[in-house]
Amino acid sequence: MNSLVPSEMSEAYIALGANLGDREATLMEALELLDLQPEITVLRCSNLYETEPVGYLDQPMFLNMTAAVATTLEPHSFLAIMQQIEGRLGRVRHILNGPRTVDLDLLWMEGIKLDTPDLILPHPRMLERAFVLMPLSDIVPEHEPSGLYTTVKTAIERLDGKEGIQLWRTCNWRSVSALSES
Repeated sequence: MNSLVPSEMSEAYIALGANLGDREATLMEALELLDLQPEITVLRCSNLYETEPVGYLDQPMFLNMTAAVATTLEPHSFLAIMQQIEGRLGRVRHILNGPRTVDLDLLWMEGIKLDTPDLILPHPRMLERAFVLMPLSDIVPEHEPSGLYTTVKTAIERLDGKEGIQLWRTCNWRSVSALSES
């Protein structure tokens, strides 16, 4: 697959999850740390959803959400920043799909298809996971030109396991309009 490197701002979608500590506070801190990066602007975030663990089941419930960001970074640089933020927020990798303070996954970047050992875009399992699709459906614009909106809605209709996800609360991340009003 080929990779297009963003020469200007491009939109990307990330998934955020946490099931240890103050889950909601950690997710909000991750958004803040992303937004503090000069090459990244958090545009909008989904509602927060409480979800059952997938894969490794002997762990607490997760809070999951997604965020849309604008970035000038190429995918691997963006991934590296996300992993640095995970580390700063206490993420350790002892058990595959195990408990974690925070998990940040790059799901999709505008105009980019990539298949490398450490990063595949679009994310290869995002259309199989209710804990990604439900929050993603909150923030992908209906008229998004790549067809991602239709892809997400179709995947949700076909998905089993939606009963394992419930709305926790709306996201209190500041909006661009709120920033311009002050």
